Amino acid sequence: MNTILAIDPGYDRCGVAIVKAGRPSELIASFCIETNKKDTHEKRLLQVYKEVAAYIEQYTPTHIALETLFFSVNKKTAIKVAEARGVIVLIAGQHNLPLIELSPQEVKLAMAGVGNADKKQVQKMVELTLKIDISNKIDDEIDAIALGFAAAETLRIAKLY
Repeated sequence: MNTILAIDPGYDRCGVAIVKAGRPSELIASFCIETNKKDTHEKRLLQVYKEVAAYIEQYTPTHIALETLFFSVNKKTAIKVAEARGVIVLIAGQHNLPLIELSPQEVKLAMAGVGNADKKQVQKMVELTLKIDISNKIDDEIDAIALGFAAAETLRIAKLY
């Protein structure tokens, strides 16, 4: 059985979800890595590295799902998010974990049936599909859950489970 560590990358907050791929797929756990705004960027990236590495050790995933970078108007933020994403790609390589990279549109399509769904529609589908209360979860965490389920569907279509 494939287990996916899905990560919505960031340096301020990283959404993380562990999804067991199957019919139906199952949410094992979800978290939000939050770094201290007062720390240097290097320390924040190191914290992301350490926490993701700890989740790999704890949950022994078979794949890492990562959202492709969405280029925002704020280039400074986009670069910092890209650096956090690079840390996660490095961890995947170190642990020999295949990477499933999905665009935000692919995640929206998998969860809501349309690639231009808004954030609220995707969140509602996460809530309905998983039958969980998401009111106590941070947006980044919900995004990681959606990513994890979209990645599980990608594996199913590829007949990898």
